[in-house]
Amino acid sequence: MLNDSLSGCQSFVFEQLLENWAKYGINPEHGFSYESMNHDWSVNSVGRLRLLTQCRQLYTLSHAYQLEAKSKWYEKLLPLFDFITNHYFQEGRWIFSLNDDLSIQEKQSDAYALAFVLLSFSYYYQVTQDKKALHYMEKTHHFLITNMQTSTGGFYESYPIDINQTRRQNPHMHLLEGYIAAFNTTQNEDYKNAIKSLLPLALERFYDKKTKTLREFFNSDWTLDTKTGNQVEPGHHFEWVWLLYEANKIAPNKDYTDLAQHLWSTATRHGLAANGGVYNQIDGNTYLPIDKEKRIWPITEYLKAVTVIPIGKEEKNHRIENALSFLQSYYFLENGGWNEYLNEDNTPKDYPLPGTSSYHIFLGLAEVIRWSNTVNK
Repeated sequence: MLNDSLSGCQSFVFEQLLENWAKYGINPEHGFSYESMNHDWSVNSVGRLRLLTQCRQLYTLSHAYQLEAKSKWYEKLLPLFDFITNHYFQEGRWIFSLNDDLSIQEKQSDAYALAFVLLSFSYYYQVTQDKKALHYMEKTHHFLITNMQTSTGGFYESYPIDINQTRRQNPHMHLLEGYIAAFNTTQNEDYKNAIKSLLPLALERFYDKKTKTLREFFNSDWTLDTKTGNQVEPGHHFEWVWLLYEANKIAPNKDYTDLAQHLWSTATRHGLAANGGVYNQIDGNTYLPIDKEKRIWPITEYLKAVTVIPIGKEEKNHRIENALSFLQSYYFLENGGWNEYLNEDNTPKDYPLPGTSSYHIFLGLAEVIRWSNTVNK
């Protein structure tokens, strides 16, 4: 039953995964999140600490605290926020990563990571009312608009700018997510305008109308990359479905909910494996799988999409129950860890626990909880 599956997954995420990451995955001296953990919850040193990882953990713990107000999560927030602002904000902009000794490693500003500054600081502010978060959000927005915006629409991947860099839809998707959170938190019209500027990119640049697929990699003029332009990720289709409906609450426009339904149709038809789970990648021209492995995040994005797509109640319940059961059966482990990758036959790959994945796992479940609370009122 759906309620049993939801209860079991909720218990896993809140009582095991988040508990263990807060206990073992946060450095007790400096307050930062480790980049990766082994399955026995020992630290898996990878030689870097990314801004992205810190922000995803700040978001996850902040949002989790809103759902279950556990003091042990709240106690992690200020040290983590201070670590982020003290170590990654250098000379008026955000840098990419630190070495394990906390010295600066890579100095570029990364659009993907800046999206998670906006997201995590929004939720951190909602919990703490710490106005420094709003200050840094405004600085982040100003830097993006002033230094990383392009004449052909959207943003460059990183700063300093390389005009020949491959351009991706993925940072723009997460910037939309970050700006939605920023606007919902502040009602700042600048953030709403950023949302309105990002939405047309999805329809006019990323979306291939002929195949009804969302493409990933482009040249500087938004033509498809000759080597990788055929690659399509069903998980990103589902992620966009959810984001387009979230954006529609702020800037209603039927064009984008129609787009969401096209993306949903393509991804459910060609991205779902017959034996369960979501393929990592399909070919946008033939719809055949390119990568039949199944990382954990696409199925959590599928869950988010199911909660918002306009389908019948019985089908929605069925899809959510099946996905939750699949997570429990193949991904979630008894010690609060998870299988990051499955092979095509659903056997797990030996892979450590990335510090970025709890964001996906938590948010997927959080949206199902929100949907369940709404329909059961």
